[in-house]
Amino acid sequence: MEKTKNTKLKKQLSSRHITMLALGGAIGAGLFKGSGEAIGIAGPSVLIAFLIGGCVLFIVMNGLGKLVLDGGDTQHGLSGLVRPFLGSHSADFVDWVYYSMWTINIIAEAVAAASFLQLWFPHIPTWAFVLILAVLTTLINLYSVRLFAETEYWLAFAKISVIILLIIFGIYLVGQQMLGHGVFPTLQNITNHGGFAPHGMKGVINSLLVVIYSYGGSELIAITVSEADDPKKAIPKAIRGVMGRIISFYIIPLFLLLIIFPWNNLAGTTVSPFVMVFEKMNIPFAPDIVNFVIVLALFSSINSGVYASSRLLYFRLKDKKGPANKLAVLNRHHVPQRSVLFCASILYLGVVLSYFVGDELFGYLAGSLSYTVLVIWIMISAAAFILSLKRGTLFAKCVNLLALVILGLILIGILLTNSIGVTVLTALLYLIIFFSYRKKNDSFAMQKG
Repeated sequence: MEKTKNTKLKKQLSSRHITMLALGGAIGAGLFKGSGEAIGIAGPSVLIAFLIGGCVLFIVMNGLGKLVLDGGDTQHGLSGLVRPFLGSHSADFVDWVYYSMWTINIIAEAVAAASFLQLWFPHIPTWAFVLILAVLTTLINLYSVRLFAETEYWLAFAKISVIILLIIFGIYLVGQQMLGHGVFPTLQNITNHGGFAPHGMKGVINSLLVVIYSYGGSELIAITVSEADDPKKAIPKAIRGVMGRIISFYIIPLFLLLIIFPWNNLAGTTVSPFVMVFEKMNIPFAPDIVNFVIVLALFSSINSGVYASSRLLYFRLKDKKGPANKLAVLNRHHVPQRSVLFCASILYLGVVLSYFVGDELFGYLAGSLSYTVLVIWIMISAAAFILSLKRGTLFAKCVNLLALVILGLILIGILLTNSIGVTVLTALLYLIIFFSYRKKNDSFAMQKG
């Protein structure tokens, strides 16, 4: 009887949870850790890259909201939203590509988190930290979706609080400099040291790799459709509420950082730019505070990754026959426990890879993730564009088409500038996913409506 009762995921996610999931998914290592790297690639012109990426993100997420409103009650995740417009093969592809993105992200964030924890405990090996993260993440995800959502809510709250503090401190420091040196001399940090775009347009394009990786994760909202309380109301509301905040939380802190410090100082430092602001404010234990928040941000991303990948795995396997179906079993809390355990176990693969690849692993994984985020955004925009052709206004058609054009140009730019090794390995993964599709085995393709 227990088995029959637990055949569906439970709707326990409120609009409050989904809003914080969106914010938490998009604000992580890309801001706290990757902002210095992005500044090093493009100089002050990285602001343009983040603005372009933010505008595209806004259009993509708006299109995602339209797809949710148009979808039926039986649709699950990204595949359920794009299938009516792109077909079953594309839906299968987008699910497995998105699944691969989150599994790669779990490894990348676990490797990064271990490196930050080792700043405090240099004698403890990486695998020990990954083990602790794996156990915590598994327990949180196994108990109930409500516990996961509450954990993510407060982790996101901690990250956002630190960003708001940085903005307040940044405004204070900029105000001090303006009072002491005048407005224009203070703003000259943005144009000194090689100009606004010291590496030209190539630097802006190259930095888009980090920018796309940083903004990736917002589309996690789509995975909550099956567990959201009134998804057609909660999800569009969350999308409207968070997009402006996500973009602001990236662009405003970066703008202030580039005024306070010469950009080449931000690029050359091994610590987070956030640490430099807190130290300039004479905050005690500034490096430790920021380091702690970075670890929380990374843990939040790992937690979200296990949630997203386990739900994707559950939806892909729950109607299949044979051994694969055994991964799609719900426990008494309506959680796909075996899918959670399988996805959490991927963390250990990160330990093996970091042992063989070393410090370059994060760069390789981030490059691959950027491609995957772009592909997911392109497919969401394509589905939204087809929807707008059927039922949208002329403005909606033009906006979605513009998003597709910009995403296509960004993809070409990244193809020309990204590491050939990362490109080839990512393309190989996509080809395997694309050609592994079998319509007769696709349970979604056989469903009507």
